[in-house]
Amino acid sequence: MRTDLVIVSEYCQKCHIDPSFIVLLEEGGLINLDEIEGERYLPSSQLPDVERYTRMYYDLSINIEGIEAIHHLLDRVRGLQDEVRTLRNRLRLYEPFDYTSIEDFDL
Repeated sequence: MRTDLVIVSEYCQKCHIDPSFIVLLEEGGLINLDEIEGERYLPSSQLPDVERYTRMYYDLSINIEGIEAIHHLLDRVRGLQDEVRTLRNRLRLYEPFDYTSIEDFDL
């Protein structure tokens, strides 16, 4: 048996959340659940995402569609940050390093 799986019903009971919320996250494509012998399991690698979505939903009253939009926008931001980092690295090959610019230092 895989040890990296969390039983959804037990997780929901311990965290005081409705199991239908987890199903909504799966239907929205935000998480992936495994089903083994009729029991739904959540991979432990997705727990941080589920906790983030739970805070958005219960604490901030953001609906599933809003969470999906936020997820999409954050993915776009991460992609753009990676692209900027790549382009800066490529640009550094062609330009001498400016030691007077504080922006180039990671503090």
